[in-house]
Amino acid sequence: QVQVVESGGGLVQAGGSLRLSCTASRLTFDRYALGWFRQAPGKEREAISCITYNGGIFYYGDSMKGRFTASRDNAMNTLYLQMNSLQPEDTAMYYCAASAARYAPCSGQASSYNSWGQGTQVTVSS
Repeated sequence: QVQVVESGGGLVQAGGSLRLSCTASRLTFDRYALGWFRQAPGKEREAISCITYNGGIFYYGDSMKGRFTASRDNAMNTLYLQMNSLQPEDTAMYYCAASAARYAPCSGQASSYNSWGQGTQVTVSS
């Protein structure tokens, strides 16, 4: 069974930065699209970004564009999310997910992913 693990969350002041990491085991990492999502209390899960198996990068959510940068290192089986200029409204649980199918295109829909981590909490204080 695929195991996805996120790390790097924490408490940061407004204007600060964090880099999240996500590793996936028991998965042919370089054949799957990988996405970042977040979910704040009382809100729906929101897509942040997706990187295709061959490196195409897509961003979702106007509030995050220009501040968040996704990348992947297939040799290390790791996905990253660099988050700059963090704001209190960025406070959420952040999740990494792998697409349900090999060579799938990117999607901002959570239903397109079937391997999810437990999430890492990001809290931004004002």
